[in-house]
Amino acid sequence: MSATIARRHRRKLKSEINVVPYIDVMLVLLVIFMVTAPLLTLGVDVELPQARAKQVEQKKDPVVVTVTAAGEYALKLEGGANEAVDAEVLKARIAAFVRQNPEVPVFVAGARDADYATVFDTMVLLQQAGVPRVGLIGEPPPNAR
Repeated sequence: MSATIARRHRRKLKSEINVVPYIDVMLVLLVIFMVTAPLLTLGVDVELPQARAKQVEQKKDPVVVTVTAAGEYALKLEGGANEAVDAEVLKARIAAFVRQNPEVPVFVAGARDADYATVFDTMVLLQQAGVPRVGLIGEPPPNAR
């Protein structure tokens, strides 16, 4: 009789999966993604140059500030030749020229080996001189010609 009692008290195995822990994990992940998703969209809008860009057509000859690999400046005004200048002279001459010709385009031509910080400082210097917009000059790749 003891054998029949043992059979009656045995539990049946459940063949179900308990999904409650999975729901908890999914809710935690949902909260994490809801908090971090707005942070992922923050950034800085940067217009990167195109490799095969068309030449910009200008009404006036541009003012070109060249930054050499050694960090020296050269200034080329409308129709003139490149002339070596230091930072203070560059700022003064550009400020005077832009006051007389506010619509003249100003470009920075940085040497390939020039330090990024030097080119950036040049753009800040031009902004302090009153130039509203500064462009960068590049060369097309050799096989694009």
